[in-house]
Amino acid sequence: MLFAFPILWAAGALAGFLYAQARGIPWNVAALALPAILVEISFYYSLGSERIRVRLQKLPPWGLAVALTAAAVIPYSLESLAFGTFQWRAFGILAGLAAGASFWYVIFPHRALADFFFLFAMAVVWLSKVIPHQYVDPYPKLQLAVLGQLMWFRTGLFAMLCVRRSRDIGFGFWPRASEWRIGAVYFVALLPVAAGLGWWLGFARPHLRYQGWGRLPIATIGTFFGVLWVLALGEEFFFRGLLQRWLEEWLKNEWVALLLASAVFGSVHLWFQAFPNWRFAVLAGVAGIFYGLAFRRAGSIRASMVTHALTVTTWRIFFS
Repeated sequence: MLFAFPILWAAGALAGFLYAQARGIPWNVAALALPAILVEISFYYSLGSERIRVRLQKLPPWGLAVALTAAAVIPYSLESLAFGTFQWRAFGILAGLAAGASFWYVIFPHRALADFFFLFAMAVVWLSKVIPHQYVDPYPKLQLAVLGQLMWFRTGLFAMLCVRRSRDIGFGFWPRASEWRIGAVYFVALLPVAAGLGWWLGFARPHLRYQGWGRLPIATIGTFFGVLWVLALGEEFFFRGLLQRWLEEWLKNEWVALLLASAVFGSVHLWFQAFPNWRFAVLAGVAGIFYGLAFRRAGSIRASMVTHALTVTTWRIFFS
């Protein structure tokens, strides 16, 4: 475990160097942003370590909530102080929102109603984009708001996993062999459905985003794992691992739960690019059914993460 962080920092620094080079970001600008990025990566990596989560669960709930709140504002403080863009108002907004998520299950009982409003509050904050607005980009191509998005994801996930102590969802960064297989099978099943529906709705036409086949393998691999470990991890945790499973418990019907969770998942995508983007919401809702089937089959969000990541990667490389 002690050796994991230096390796993680080295890999993060290399990735940051390559990204800065590809986007034409000056090295001195990238160097100022690097400490905040490495700290956020470290917090996010800790989220996926069961050993670290078990240790955190031994803390008093209020103490853990304080730690999560403090961790939420560290990356912002590092980058904003480095670039001279620190604002107390932004700091207070980030700290207040993080405290609300972190202390939720310290204040409220671990019951269905509290769970529902927690998910609702997390979604409202995410869709409002209030967190990205607190970050000032010091360079046009250096989008530091992603630090805030990662912070909101991991704060909510830590609250559910370590304070609420949600279990039996298969949380983790790396799928097992069976989960890779199940995720791939449901992706293949989704492909003709999504392609036919997208064509019928007039939503998109296929084209290769990257010019030249030489860049395609690297772009595909980078996109896939970026989606798998961030977007798919967070969305599958909340929509399949929590919402779909809770709906099964409340309604006593797994198929109705799957369809309702998929409908909610689709509705969230109404805000994609321009509201109301109902075509994208319909496609997302249908995709959510296949994600839910993968989760139900494997009993783990790692399988639905694979289906989700393969779908989004295909979309970004060949359609967007």
